[in-house]
Amino acid sequence: MFRSRSKDEKAPTDKVTADLSKQPRDPEAPKGRPTPKRSDAQTQRRRAQSAPVDRKDAAKRQREARRSDLARQREALNSGDERYLPPRDKGPVRRFVRDFVDSRFTIAEFFLPMAVIILVLSLFGNANRGLQNIALLLWAGVIAMIVIDSIGIWLRLRKQLAERFPNEPKRGAVAYGLMRTLQMRRLRLPKPQVKRGERP
Repeated sequence: MFRSRSKDEKAPTDKVTADLSKQPRDPEAPKGRPTPKRSDAQTQRRRAQSAPVDRKDAAKRQREARRSDLARQREALNSGDERYLPPRDKGPVRRFVRDFVDSRFTIAEFFLPMAVIILVLSLFGNANRGLQNIALLLWAGVIAMIVIDSIGIWLRLRKQLAERFPNEPKRGAVAYGLMRTLQMRRLRLPKPQVKRGERP
């Protein structure tokens, strides 16, 4: 009752499955999946051929591709080549915004050096109460000037964008320009392509 089956008893089932697999499928019978488009099938075949067999090889190829893309992006950020710029900096609207900001003197770009000076004054102000008051006034003055200057740039930039690019998407373009004003000119990326006073 509990003994294992002999080889002779197992054989018939094996023979039946083998016979079933040899039988041709009826062409009228449904496949159970839709037929893929020719373009999809060709793409899949190409992928299967080009895909590396080894996982390490695949990771290595991916790293190399990423490295070359980043190198191209860095080069484009220095040269201003539109083709390889990151998506954030691409397009005629972003290019105009960069040129608009780079052609002007803005107070916000001098924020970093002014902040260092004010910080030094406030450190010395611990001993001298007068210096501390001057540092606080300078802080307030610098922030007020940056806010006023930024509002002026925001209004002018919005007007120029509406005139020059009426049908282009302009979402986030003004904020992009204001963020650029906060960077010192020589540290800006992509590098400025216009001189000061040269209107875009």
